[in-house]
Amino acid sequence: MIIAALALDVVLTLIFALSGRSSHAEALDPAGIAGTWWPFLVALVVGWIVTLAWRRPTSVVRTGIPLWIITVAGGMLLRAASGQGTALPFIIVATIVLGLALVGWRLIALLVRTVRARNARESKE
Repeated sequence: MIIAALALDVVLTLIFALSGRSSHAEALDPAGIAGTWWPFLVALVVGWIVTLAWRRPTSVVRTGIPLWIITVAGGMLLRAASGQGTALPFIIVATIVLGLALVGWRLIALLVRTVRARNARESKE
């Protein structure tokens, strides 16, 4: 589960970078994608380390929310440090999209676990 959770987070940040580039009609070449993606990818990895995400990778509160905040804040700081844009509209969009991605899949997983547990209890009664 740990590898799957990390892989999903990585893929979702890549999709975020790809969608941003395509919505601004920027080239989807490997160098351009990497340039947009790396600050968020690095921040995501830092977030995994800081939150000890491998202990509870699907936890919404313990992992998802802090990971989201660290990924957005760290990604923006790295973008600024590397001379990339951090305009307020971009910060807002990144915060919303990465929140939906990094917290959203964990909320869905929680819902699935809750429904399965309820169904298992009901089938035993």
